[in-house]
Amino acid sequence: MKELTPTGKLRVGVNLSNFLLVQRNADGSIRGIVPDLAQELAQRLGVAAELRKYEKVGEVADGAKKGEWDVAFIGAEPQRAAEIDFTAPYVEIEATYLVPAGSPIKSMGDVDHKGVRIAVADRSAYHLWLSRNIKNAALMTADGIEASYQLFINDKLEVLAGLKPRLMDDVAKLPGSKVLDGRFTAVQQAIGTPKGRPEGAAYLRKFVEDVKASGLVAQLIARHGIRGLLVAAPG
Repeated sequence: MKELTPTGKLRVGVNLSNFLLVQRNADGSIRGIVPDLAQELAQRLGVAAELRKYEKVGEVADGAKKGEWDVAFIGAEPQRAAEIDFTAPYVEIEATYLVPAGSPIKSMGDVDHKGVRIAVADRSAYHLWLSRNIKNAALMTADGIEASYQLFINDKLEVLAGLKPRLMDDVAKLPGSKVLDGRFTAVQQAIGTPKGRPEGAAYLRKFVEDVKASGLVAQLIARHGIRGLLVAAPG
């Protein structure tokens, strides 16, 4: 309790840009899998949840160093692990590529070549993965998912990287475009707490395994009608 609720409440960092896990209501409030899991965690701890909303995932990660939150629902990536202790994932989201009509790029293996420019949302979990693994293609970053789509369109880039559910919406707007088969990674959505809270981190790991095993995560995916999310395997 001292580590997870030092202020007497559970301060929860929420990434508003992950449309699969968080949706906005007309009045500015939020709903979705993350708010529901945050309330479940707070209830088990016997405290109130204070949802701290961030427009971009990079801002959530920065909040760990600033002491702005006690737990955050965020993709587990090695670059973030220097400041944040992560649980095993509770859900996975496939990330893949979209290419425009007439593209010579037909498969995953065709992407990482010189002359290929990849539009990607800056500091997203899949951008961090690409920055570690892409050797020849150029990563062209934009400030958020929608901005990466606009960059891809306006600058006529060769590839758009993104979460598969979003790309399936994008392909419907672009006649002749194609989402490549397969995935280059699966974003591991986990719960994190700032470094230096070992007992809190251990409690969170048990919480994640329980909500997966009990079926709660699967129930929330169904309740909110979210396509493209997979319950992660046991940690």
